[in-house]
Amino acid sequence: MLKLQRLRSDHAAAVLAFEVANRAYFAVSVTDRGDDFYEQFSERHRALLAEQDAGMCVFHVLLDGDGTVMGRFNLYDLVDGTAEVGYRVAEQVVGRGVATSTLRTLCRLAAEQYGLRTLKAKTSNENVASQRVLEKAGCVSVGPTDVGGRSGTLYECRLDPPAIQSYRARPLGHYDRGSMSIIARCVGSAIARKASSDADGLTMPSMRGKIGRP
Repeated sequence: MLKLQRLRSDHAAAVLAFEVANRAYFAVSVTDRGDDFYEQFSERHRALLAEQDAGMCVFHVLLDGDGTVMGRFNLYDLVDGTAEVGYRVAEQVVGRGVATSTLRTLCRLAAEQYGLRTLKAKTSNENVASQRVLEKAGCVSVGPTDVGGRSGTLYECRLDPPAIQSYRARPLGHYDRGSMSIIARCVGSAIARKASSDADGLTMPSMRGKIGRP
């Protein structure tokens, strides 16, 4: 079973093994990182952890049952509720839905644990598989961009506010009083906004259409 974990110092050897094993595969769609990346990996790993401790980035590894890294899923440049997404998965798990499902998990973590509202990602135009993953995870194309000297596409994903997202598609009888209070405030706010803009009177808004949207 695959599990997503926040990057730690003891992940270094497994991450390096992942990068070495998949170097040729990655070079097909992204610019190769060069020999220095591998020769100086220990220093680079420590630098990543320092950035994470400073709150600038959040790095994750996707591990299988024996601790082998099957993917890397990272959030860069966390500023004002926005971050850039970067990910790569091992060649051996490509085509199994691993990238899509893990990216969806990362989006949930970004909203619920890291307080982010918008994620951005970019991929080269020839990397069709990555484009499909981003789209399946809820990202939309917003324009052209450069990806390591290659023509690419910029994607954006708006995240649902976690306090509201968790109340979707559940019968009202399943909520406690605190939960019902949150829902009531959300619906009440929507009604108030509608009333202020509707000169003909009050129209009850659809909970499905309003609750949970950013």
